[in-house]
Amino acid sequence: MEKMVNKFYKNKRILVTGATGFKGSWLCLWLNEIGAKVYGIGYSPNKNKNLFYKLKLNKKIKYSLIDIRNFKKLKKTIKSFKPEIVFHMAAQPLIIKGYTDPFDTYTINSYGTLNLLQILKSDNHIKSIICITSDKCYKSNNSIKGFIEEDSLGGEDPYSGSKACAEIIANTYYQSFFKNKKKCGLATVRAGNVIGGGDWSENRLIPDCIKSINSNKTIILRNPHFNRPWQHVLEPLHGYLILAKKLYENPYKFSSGWNFGSEKNTVTDVLTVVRSIIKIWGKGKLKFTKKNKYYEQKNLQLNINKAKKRLLWRPKLSIFESINLTVKWYKQTLIDKKNPYLVTKNQIKEFLDH
Repeated sequence: MEKMVNKFYKNKRILVTGATGFKGSWLCLWLNEIGAKVYGIGYSPNKNKNLFYKLKLNKKIKYSLIDIRNFKKLKKTIKSFKPEIVFHMAAQPLIIKGYTDPFDTYTINSYGTLNLLQILKSDNHIKSIICITSDKCYKSNNSIKGFIEEDSLGGEDPYSGSKACAEIIANTYYQSFFKNKKKCGLATVRAGNVIGGGDWSENRLIPDCIKSINSNKTIILRNPHFNRPWQHVLEPLHGYLILAKKLYENPYKFSSGWNFGSEKNTVTDVLTVVRSIIKIWGKGKLKFTKKNKYYEQKNLQLNINKAKKRLLWRPKLSIFESINLTVKWYKQTLIDKKNPYLVTKNQIKEFLDH
């Protein structure tokens, strides 16, 4: 399958929104390495720790720093590049920031998606659109039973609500404009708690742990017994690449919502993940705090049977292999001072060979 996917993307014109983000940077590098013509759209990042710049993607692909809410600039860029495939990753990705800045969260995640689809519905070159949302788009039930794609959308916090809105926008645009008027597939995809090297976001478990360990500070845990479907960033990206190819070839058959989570046995609590990080790194201290003024679901899990059956996609890594690969990336780049581009490129190869 890997050779077929690589061959398919060679010389394809691919637009990635959110290119300067954590997941977007990994995807841009992967696509560039297999010969795709990649154009990235991102928001102005902090260049000192941003993975996009650490991987030298600013010298490897074409890109523009554009706010996804800027309709005129976005339209001009898309019209000029003429993408065949779009991976829409631009987002405000943090739950806590959703509480502190709900307006930005909704306008970026919901209105930004609306902007993009409004432009693409009039584009004659587009064949396949993947809108990346989140496992948080589902209506909260705190059940240990995994969400299936047909479950109700909702969200009890601004971030989750904004992602549910993006899902509804994508579905209505597909049904109203893409389904019958042109041969273009559109799918929404929901991943679990994605981890991997190069993520420096605030208020995220892995980056917070790495920053604390590397500066000899104590790791503070808010919700040690919350369960999450942890997965390495390459797992859902692999699924997105397979799905985008399927949409390109058969849009009517594959245009819908898809879960790309982890296997059921990799749903693990926060405390277990942190203890694993400390063990792999070789040092680290932690303590617990009850200071948690924002609501978060205690249990989150995605049912991935649809993707496994219809796309023949399945996770490659166990939870501990994912954690090990992640910690290895930070140790090699921070402690061993290895080239982040080479480390990331090698991890993609290691993943595909798994």
